[in-house]
Amino acid sequence: MDRFEAMSLFVAAAEAGSLSAAGRHFGMPLATVSRKVSDLERHLETRLLNRSTRRLTLTDAGQAYLAACRRILGEVGEAERAAAGEYSTPTGELIVTAPIVFGRLHVLPVVTGFLAAYPDVDIRLTLADRITQLIEEHIDLAIRIGQLPDSSLVAIRVGSIRRVVCASPAYLAERGTPKTPNDLAAHNCIAFEGLTSPATWTFATGKTERAVPIRSRLRVNTAEAAIDAAIAGVGVTRVLSYQIAAAVRSGTLCPVLEAFEPQPWPVNLVHAGQGLLPVKLRAFLDFAAPRLREHLAQATW
Repeated sequence: MDRFEAMSLFVAAAEAGSLSAAGRHFGMPLATVSRKVSDLERHLETRLLNRSTRRLTLTDAGQAYLAACRRILGEVGEAERAAAGEYSTPTGELIVTAPIVFGRLHVLPVVTGFLAAYPDVDIRLTLADRITQLIEEHIDLAIRIGQLPDSSLVAIRVGSIRRVVCASPAYLAERGTPKTPNDLAAHNCIAFEGLTSPATWTFATGKTERAVPIRSRLRVNTAEAAIDAAIAGVGVTRVLSYQIAAAVRSGTLCPVLEAFEPQPWPVNLVHAGQGLLPVKLRAFLDFAAPRLREHLAQATW
């Protein structure tokens, strides 16, 4: 039995929740994956997985063994990368994740510049509006917007962004400019569901925050749609400052209620920071951090 292969299959099956998904990942037939995992269980003389027609679940022994497998396979991978020169020269694949709009506007230009400067490094950039698990999903670096929970992850702050209420000049000329958050009761609002509630928006009042009821005439699930609707004069919307910087500078959108904005959200580069960092990651951090700081500094008005 190839124990490393069996451990890798077990980890893939446990993380995906099925043997067939592990087989697709490694290009193996389901029967082969099932046999190899069963061989591993016989070798350990314990059951690792509870199998059902719908999903795999881990036994108590499987939970403990999964953590050990991840650690062992990670150390093996690190040793192989070191032997291949990944810790002496920037080379190999770097996996980076970022929020969708922020990634397209700010991270992608940095990535293209990095690729030109480091021809031996390849990058897989995943844009997703969800919190990814760096270690479990084998991600080298994440760009995170918002307050970070306490963890063992290493964070490098590159700036901050604001939650901004805005509308088109034509809409404000017709309906008037809100002076306080309570004035929104008389306005049509466009709720971007990825950022705001369709029923209330939060504003700062001194050192505290309070929720203000709004009427959502339109609810959308992307920032681009909210911004386009606001430019078209549908109503007032709330998005992130970098998303409308160009529209504000061009005069197609006007920020309102700036004195009542909540505290800005930090933007951080986050990585696991376990052991010696690969040169490719250190090179990207050194390249990306100052450029993202500059991008964020310019993404204002």
